[in-house]
Amino acid sequence: MMPLTFIHGWGQSAQVWHAQRECFRTDWPVSMPNLPGHGGVVDAPASEWADILLAGMPEEPSVLIGWSLGGMLAMQMAMAFPQRIAGLVLVSTTPCFRNKSGWEHGCPDAVFHDFESGVQENSLKAMSRFFALMLHGDDLTRPEYNEIARAAVDRSNPASTDGLRQGLSLLGELDLRDMLIDIDLPCLVMHGDQDAVAPVAAGEYLAGHISGAAFECLEGCGHAPFLTQPGKFNQRLEDWCRNII
Repeated sequence: MMPLTFIHGWGQSAQVWHAQRECFRTDWPVSMPNLPGHGGVVDAPASEWADILLAGMPEEPSVLIGWSLGGMLAMQMAMAFPQRIAGLVLVSTTPCFRNKSGWEHGCPDAVFHDFESGVQENSLKAMSRFFALMLHGDDLTRPEYNEIARAAVDRSNPASTDGLRQGLSLLGELDLRDMLIDIDLPCLVMHGDQDAVAPVAAGEYLAGHISGAAFECLEGCGHAPFLTQPGKFNQRLEDWCRNII
């Protein structure tokens, strides 16, 4: 089986993929790197993140499964080094995170500035609010929410302040819309229809502008379908990966 490389998003860690590690580790070579400044990894300038991730990947071409910011980095890597990538799975991802002229499927300025303020204050409450925003739209009881949070958050290795700042700089600056035409790889876009962080319209845009991309809309799901609907997510991912072998 070809390697699977899972890349997490801003403010989280590789621990968010715990259900996928259990599901895929028997039959697939699995890699789950932490972003710089996340999960105990040393800080690095944002401009080096994609290269650092690529350097840690297997030499054999991998399927990149990128979530949110991780998906944006995966697209960068696929454009720069397509020979190292066997396929792309873009989960709750967007080509442009912030609203801009001609792009209204992003994060409003007021919300983005709230993220910046939370990082500047080094506020654990701000990260807790962001985690809640990630799961907004999922029909979860309070015990279910708490169990997901306990399993997914690496409390012993929180993201560093610099790691959060560098990640936010990428989210604020990256605009990949004009580059999507250059992606010539098998691609699956998976997006929750209730995503409050990256609107489903952003996922639809990706699927419509990456040649041959398949689109999977997960109903009643927010920004982290692999956490809240792991069975459905894992099955769809495995079926797609087996189909491109």
